[in-house]
Formats: sequence, structure tokens, C-alpha cells
Amino acid sequence: MTAPRRLLALPVLAALLTGCGIRATEVPTDYGPAPSRVRCTLSDRDATPAASPGLPVQVFLLCGSSLVAVDRTVRVPDGAADSERRVLVAQGLLDVLASPPSAAEKEAGYTTDLRGGTTVTGPRRGDPADTLRLSTAPGDLTSYALAQVVCTFADSAAAEVDGSVVLAGPADTHPRRYTCTDEVRTRPGTKEPPSSGVAGAG
Repeated sequence: MTAPRRLLALPVLAALLTGCGIRATEVPTDYGPAPSRVRCTLSDRDATPAASPGLPVQVFLLCGSSLVAVDRTVRVPDGAADSERRVLVAQGLLDVLASPPSAAEKEAGYTTDLRGGTTVTGPRRGDPADTLRLSTAPGDLTSYALAQVVCTFADSAAAEVDGSVVLAGPADTHPRRYTCTDEVRTRPGTKEPPSSGVAGAG
């Protein structure tokens, strides 16, 4: 193609590009990196916290739309009776759940929905012996926080042999037995832990 013909073809090409919705540009456009996505994974170093005294436990934090187990420790005095030990372990777990995730966990997208200051006591008269009474009624917790508490307790010394946990609030309400399921772990925002009434509640 001769030079004059090439010059005549340029306006036609530009018109065609415009008609197709493509804007011609001579300057490269940099829109920056693609948005980062929640990884929910930690390096081996970050996933293994520094050794600290106490009972090794796992707690469930939120990441994305699921619950993910992370390693922690809780302190339990030596010589505590079994019933007292359950309450002490449960309180330690609540304290850990309410603590902010580490810097590496935050960067990976980990969060917690349980508020600080939540406490737990043992059964009252008429309650089943394995009852754990929270300072905030289970029904008043968000679905995320309740899932965190139930699944964390169910995977600890605070649970019964079958992995269930009996919870109640501070008022004179009847305790209920809660279980942690795969659906709760994968969809804590829409699937609450199944629960049922228990015999022996006052």
C-alpha cells in the first residue's frame, strides 16, 4: 500500500474502532494490580504460634464465609476439679475468641465476631451438670459468634463426650444442647448450630 493510501486508511480504521466501542490510545493504561482476595491460609511459621505455657487448644475464627480452626493455649490451674476445669477452659476459650487475631491472621482475612467481656459460669440448681451459662444469652449472640462459641467449645474439654455443649444465658432460661456441624462451619452466617432441649433443666 502506498503512503497516501495508508494515510487515507487511518481515519477509516479509527471510525471502525470507535463504532465497535474500542477507543484507540497511544498511551498504555495501568489500572493497578487486581484486587486481592481473602486467602484464609497462613505460612507454616505464622500458623505455628510461639510456644507459651498452658493447655493447647483450637478455636474457630471467621475467614471469608467460613469458620477456620487456629491454634491457641489457655491456662488452667493444676488440681482443678473436673467441673471447675470445664468452666475454666470455657472461659479461657471465650477470652481467646474475643481477642484480636494476630497481624498475620488479619492479613490473611481472619476476624472474630465475639465481643470481649463475655463470661461463663457453671450450672445452677436444676440445670444439667454439664451446663455452661454465658453472660450473654446464646440467642442474643450473632449467628457468627454463636457458631464460633459452639464449635470451639465442642472441640475442647468444655464439651461432653459426644462433642455437644449445653448452653444457657444469665437469666432463668432453660439450657439447650448445641452441636457443631459441617454446615455450621462452612456457613456460620446462615446456618445456626442445631439445638435441642435437655432433661433436668430447672
